[in-house]
Amino acid sequence: MLGQYLPVVVLLILAFLFAALSFVASRLLAPRRPHDRKAAPYECGIIPGRETPERFPVRFFLVAMIFIVFDIEIVFLYPWAVAHGGLGLFGLVAVLLFSLAVFESFVYLIGNGALEWGPVRRVRHAVSPARTSTSTIRRAGVREVGLEGRTIGDESGRAA
Repeated sequence: MLGQYLPVVVLLILAFLFAALSFVASRLLAPRRPHDRKAAPYECGIIPGRETPERFPVRFFLVAMIFIVFDIEIVFLYPWAVAHGGLGLFGLVAVLLFSLAVFESFVYLIGNGALEWGPVRRVRHAVSPARTSTSTIRRAGVREVGLEGRTIGDESGRAA
């Protein structure tokens, strides 16, 4: 009976010896002249031009949420696929409701920009042709709510 576990024990001993010998070899063969370039993080030979951001962008978390949602869906769909014949109509309705919830979360994440990785697009609102600089810039002498008691400047922007 113990003879069945002998290959596993031998494999564990070999794995431990390999790890120990790797550490010893790296200690003996590693160069010992440290300098700034060797201490810098390696990024495919590109010297980092700026500090790394302290926070991850929100899009990173949205993509992670998509991954988790579909991961959970697959975990629950495998057992259903195996036993779908015995579950009948109840199983079909349950998996459809579950798929609807997954699809709804996917639509929510896409709506929040989870897959928009390009440059940020600025929304340009249509401006009415009737809108001019005289209708949008505050002029002297115009009474507005909340300006009581304040000095209103002349047209150049300086206080009178």
